[in-house]
Amino acid sequence: MNKSIALVLSSGGSKGLAQIGVINELEKHGFHISSVSGSSIGSVIGGIYAMGKLPEFTIWVKTLDRRAIWGLMDFTFSTYGLLKGVKAFDKMKTFIPDMNIEEMNISFVAVATDILNEKEVAFNTGSFYEAIRASVAIPTILTPLKYKNTILVDGAVLNPIPIEYVMRKENDILVVVNLYGDKKAEYEKIGLSGKDKNSSNLNGLMKTLTKLVISGDKRSLGYYSLLTATTSAMIHKIAKQNIEKYKPDILIDIPYDAADTFDFEKAAELIKIGEVAANEAILKYMNSSIRRLIL
Repeated sequence: MNKSIALVLSSGGSKGLAQIGVINELEKHGFHISSVSGSSIGSVIGGIYAMGKLPEFTIWVKTLDRRAIWGLMDFTFSTYGLLKGVKAFDKMKTFIPDMNIEEMNISFVAVATDILNEKEVAFNTGSFYEAIRASVAIPTILTPLKYKNTILVDGAVLNPIPIEYVMRKENDILVVVNLYGDKKAEYEKIGLSGKDKNSSNLNGLMKTLTKLVISGDKRSLGYYSLLTATTSAMIHKIAKQNIEKYKPDILIDIPYDAADTFDFEKAAELIKIGEVAANEAILKYMNSSIRRLIL
């Protein structure tokens, strides 16, 4: 059976750490990742993997607690966003130096959104950090990136699962990680989907602060919730349509409610969720392939 795969990693905030577990499990089963594309957090994980630095990143992210995450947040009370997003990337640069995408070990593409021209921008050359800074610029949360003659924001706005951008070779197996999957009971059984009573503190604070800088009715307690719910509904539908259009060989679903946007302190749990979900999807694919061979 062919073991070369083209890997697509979706947007989804801190849930994207589950994609580390997916990659671990793919390699454990003997798969060779020949190319990767990603949107938002998917571009971060995918690019770091393509650079060969995923082990270093994994060690670091597992050390993060809520205090450390707070320390990486550089607030800016501008009309364009709540966070500058400089501190976190500067910290990463201390152990993962910048690299041009074209010099990476495997093919990599990061997707962002050109908000002025309403189109997708695919980075397959140039600075890795510039590409991912654009791709993760969540509207109203992270300030957008001024790029050439336009403004770039989160790739998830137009393409949360950038399947069409992965450099798939002939006979490569198409593997897609979808961070917008349904909640599954089996994750509750192994104690990986429940939130402890303090886990949402950071997200709650972020929501409160965001109300101060986003446009619209700032006095409405439901405004931010309405904004995020509307955005989520849009992104979920786009993701589903892209999956249905391209029909990946292996689809790995991560529960949409496995974590909130900034739950990076749950790295170990999320990585485990990724491993469990990937193992299940891989075994299903292998069993299906064996049945086809027999028939």
